[in-house]
Amino acid sequence: MKQSNVTEKKTVSLVLGSGGARGLAHIGVIKWLEENNFEIKSIAGCSIGSLIGGVYAAGKLDQLENWMLSLNKMNIASLLDISWGSGGIFKGDKIINTLIGLLEDIQIENLSIPFTAVAADIVTEKEVWINTGSLFDAIRASISLPLFFTPVKYKGSLLIDGGVLNPVPIAPTFNDDTDLTIAVNLGGALLKAYNEAKKEVDVNKVGIKFQQGIKKFIQSFDKKDKEPRIKNWGMYDVADKAFDTMQSTIARLKIASYPPDVEIEIARNACGTLDFDRAAEMIKLGYKKAQLAFDLKSQIER
Repeated sequence: MKQSNVTEKKTVSLVLGSGGARGLAHIGVIKWLEENNFEIKSIAGCSIGSLIGGVYAAGKLDQLENWMLSLNKMNIASLLDISWGSGGIFKGDKIINTLIGLLEDIQIENLSIPFTAVAADIVTEKEVWINTGSLFDAIRASISLPLFFTPVKYKGSLLIDGGVLNPVPIAPTFNDDTDLTIAVNLGGALLKAYNEAKKEVDVNKVGIKFQQGIKKFIQSFDKKDKEPRIKNWGMYDVADKAFDTMQSTIARLKIASYPPDVEIEIARNACGTLDFDRAAEMIKLGYKKAQLAFDLKSQIER
């Protein structure tokens, strides 16, 4: 779609889904919207969507993007603070404190764009919409991926990643007075397997073993071995695959029940959950997918 010459912008309620490092595609989507005469008037985000959306609402997405683009696997490893017996492998404090130092915290009520972070109460099994208080407290609660990050205590509740219940949180935008609701679903149909194979080769060439012990992908197989390949997966692989599958299924149901005006879909194996060193690639992918989604919308409306 070519950039519109119309001066009046179309207003958007933007829904940013959960999906780990794939959520860097959200940055590309936002860039495309800004360049094509759309004005984002509200944001609902879950997990990585809450981080990207909240920082954008704070007017500091450029700073976050530049920082993300500078990360390599060793940088990422240095941000992971081991937790012992607290319901998760990592505490997550170091990441949040680093982001606060880089971007500064802000009260959600003071953001220039209405914002809601979605988390899940592990006790009551209900969604929790956070739209007041510290932005980074809300983000930390929303990104609490089970097994990986420790849960967060919030107003008497114990919160985990909102993707457990609603990976594409459209509901918080229901009462918005905007022209379009645009949802970015990071649980899209799988890409062909060769993309994953290529990624593993690239990582091995660099020689980085950051995810060893946390994330062990299948590297070699005996052709005569007829037992299921799953035996070569580590604990993290199984949990990560299960969570992605669950989120993808829930996302399809939610979108079918409450379809947005435009859905931008990112394949759930476009990159791994922890591949934040692939920021440039994912940002470009988000931009491209936004373009394709609106091209398709234009064709349907003709």
